[in-house]
Amino acid sequence: MSPLIVTLLLAAVPSAGLQLPEGFSATVFHDGVGRARHIAVAPDGRVFVRLRSGDPTLVVLRDADGDGRAEQLARFGNLPGGTGIEVFEGWLYVSTDRAVYRWKLPPLPALAPAGEPELIVDGMLGDHGHDAKSLAIDADGGLFVNNGAPSNACQSQDRRRGSPGQQPCPQLQRAGGVWRFDARKPGQQHGRDGKRIATGVRNAVALAWDPASKGLFAVPHGRDQLNTLFPDLYSVEDNAELPAEEFHRLKEGTDAGWPYTYWDQRQGARVIAPEYGGDGKRRAEAGRYLDPLVAFPGHWAPNDLLFLGGRGWPARYRGGALVAFHGSWNRAPLPQRGYKVVFVPFANGKPSGPPEDFATGFPGKEPLAGPSDAANRPMGLAEGPDGALYIADSVRGKVWRVTYREPVR
Repeated sequence: MSPLIVTLLLAAVPSAGLQLPEGFSATVFHDGVGRARHIAVAPDGRVFVRLRSGDPTLVVLRDADGDGRAEQLARFGNLPGGTGIEVFEGWLYVSTDRAVYRWKLPPLPALAPAGEPELIVDGMLGDHGHDAKSLAIDADGGLFVNNGAPSNACQSQDRRRGSPGQQPCPQLQRAGGVWRFDARKPGQQHGRDGKRIATGVRNAVALAWDPASKGLFAVPHGRDQLNTLFPDLYSVEDNAELPAEEFHRLKEGTDAGWPYTYWDQRQGARVIAPEYGGDGKRRAEAGRYLDPLVAFPGHWAPNDLLFLGGRGWPARYRGGALVAFHGSWNRAPLPQRGYKVVFVPFANGKPSGPPEDFATGFPGKEPLAGPSDAANRPMGLAEGPDGALYIADSVRGKVWRVTYREPVR
């Protein structure tokens, strides 16, 4: 099956600064809590936001009067900044760049957990460019953790023009993949406990468990700098468009192909990376690596993934996936792309139609020369118990609440 390519744009209407499909509306749930990363919503409606930096680095928001805006806020936690955050069985799970912790959630009217968190997993690689530890938890307590690779393409000299790739890549022993731990077991150690589920995953910041198909899915960041590292093989246009951002289902033992290969959406094929003898056309060994379910254009920066429930959504959206594209930095001199939330319809554990723009308008202007020109960059996605969608921005930490209403005819 060939991967789907983004082809369809829906008619959109403005709402709280966003462009949304007909029938949807948004309110600004909070105007800005700081440099937000991922978000999670508890069954009682409390919205938890993980911050990349600050003191403290966790925020909880609550709309107590039901008007679609948060009027209660508390900041808590003495952990370093990070990305991952999930709610499971009354616990709040939070990651730093090296570890995963949890707090027991107090009942309302208390907003935030108190005291020190419990250490669940420690010893993961940090202090490198792809150190965000995104999280997903299945119904059985399987705790999935992204361990991003500490390089662009595992070169002998990282990001050095013409430097060959290391084969085998030693980084794949402890990074460049997704590991499963036990969400209910404190004191686990990466390298001693847990199990690697998938390898060849450069950096799956967008990681999610789909309860409908009982599967783990990811949209990893593709590699960079094809033209700057290998100018004899790739043009500036190649550098901007390649490689695809690949949407995968990660089953135990699968290999997504990093760093030895990448997916070329223009050829519809997996090709050998130039660090490993590729020339932009040489195909990878058939059947050895995953083919993507969807091949999005290059350098859109997928930073969160959410599978939708059924409540509050039109039938065609139920069970589908939303991908938050944070936006590119490395398409220059071409305009930057991404900076939006895309919907992928799903059925029986795989896409059932082409992707569609769901929420746009985040940057505030077009074209963008660089990410610093964007007023907002979509980062975190979460669904509330009433079916409301929450979208967090990473620039100021603005949080939108998106709901559906029947369109007026």
